[in-house]
Amino acid sequence: MSDRFDVVIAGAGPAGAQCARDLAARDYDVLVLETEPESEFPRQSNKSTAGTFPSMMASFGVPDDVVMQFTDDVVLESPNRHYVQHQPGAVLEFADFKQWLVADGREKGAEYRFDSRVSAPITENGDVVGVRYDGDEEVRAEIVVDATGPAAPLAKKLDVVDLKRENQAIGIEWEMEGIDVNHPDYADLRDAMMLRLDHDLAPGGYSWIFHTGGDTAKVGLCYIQNDRHRQTAEEGTTIDGYLEKWLDRDPRFRNAEKLDGKVHRGSAHIQLPTGMSTDSFMAIGDTVPSIDPLWGEGIHKGMQSGRAAAATADRCLTGETDTSAAAMETYDDLWHAEVAPNARKRLLMTELLYLAPNERYDRLMADLEGTDDDVLAAVNGGNPAALRHLIHLDDLPLLVSFAKQRWRGN
Repeated sequence: MSDRFDVVIAGAGPAGAQCARDLAARDYDVLVLETEPESEFPRQSNKSTAGTFPSMMASFGVPDDVVMQFTDDVVLESPNRHYVQHQPGAVLEFADFKQWLVADGREKGAEYRFDSRVSAPITENGDVVGVRYDGDEEVRAEIVVDATGPAAPLAKKLDVVDLKRENQAIGIEWEMEGIDVNHPDYADLRDAMMLRLDHDLAPGGYSWIFHTGGDTAKVGLCYIQNDRHRQTAEEGTTIDGYLEKWLDRDPRFRNAEKLDGKVHRGSAHIQLPTGMSTDSFMAIGDTVPSIDPLWGEGIHKGMQSGRAAAATADRCLTGETDTSAAAMETYDDLWHAEVAPNARKRLLMTELLYLAPNERYDRLMADLEGTDDDVLAAVNGGNPAALRHLIHLDDLPLLVSFAKQRWRGN
């Protein structure tokens, strides 16, 4: 095996595998080091609900055969109301999707080494020149990419990222059968992805039902372990406990059963990036983090960050090689311009959304029903001027509380 490459990537998730695909397609020598054994991949990292949209499928050439269910609508629920938005989407079989990314990258020329745990960067004269893995194994490269997610063994040791525990979101999901996806007391969830805002079920977060065909669905919840969660959470109740409470209370699950071995757990950080790159190094995907804070979409954002990293590496390695920190900042620019152009505004919107009480969620559903689609698109894009259409005079105490919380946090 060669011990020198143009680019070495730690992590074979959507961000790392997509970066490898793009680089291999450009004829670069690229190596991906993945912790899991290939025979089990991705059992340990099968952690995504994997809801996505046609823009991602088309942009990255994702085949239909990794899709569990194509959907027609996105449904938002509050404790007593719901809102339906026609928006085509797809629920992926995440394991099949990850395996396809690896296979396609290999076909393009990328090399993969599974069962290879990356532990530290190798530096010389302050520059990153490779990585150490599996104890004393080493591999050298012109550019190193950390795509390991929140573990971030390279990015943390290089002081590129600072992932705060209070910004960590945790989630659990079961794949289930026997669900009444068209219950008369709720929205029709056939061919739909549903997100529910309800602090009784997911304090400081949200829960979901993603239809996967027939009477089956992915069912889960997540929340950020922040002040709002601590204010509304029941002492001693775990995330498993909250999910079980929802399953016990919601009549849609009266005859539902969990599918053996189909439980997924994961975590991600909901915060602004503190850094992304340095000399000969980039951090991508959930290592940055790149996840959309408002709706939790991670796959598309992760793959976009992988593509931005590949474009940066191509630029830095074309002609006279320049992998200085200044040259690598091209990635930072692309991330802010193309991956998450309104990251700060969307994070503020997320914090405000989760600060609202349950009764405000009911009113939000009514507001959404009466708001023009163009305005909603602008709100979703992080336009603060459009947000005024969803704000009322009696929201002033909520806004004051939000401002105080932000001030204390800063």
